[in-house]
Amino acid sequence: MELASIGGGVFAFLVFLIYVSFVGLSVYGLILFIKLARRGIKALDIYLNEKGR
Repeated sequence: MELASIGGGVFAFLVFLIYVSFVGLSVYGLILFIKLARRGIKALDIYLNEKGR
């Protein structure tokens, strides 16, 4: 095995790790955004119910 092929494999593995971490962070951010949106909708419902009385 040549040294260049080993270095290319390590580089490919690092790129794969970065890709997987970005996908994981994207899913985590989406979950946090959905939680925030649900809280906002709930707060808006409470506000509208109190305002309508």
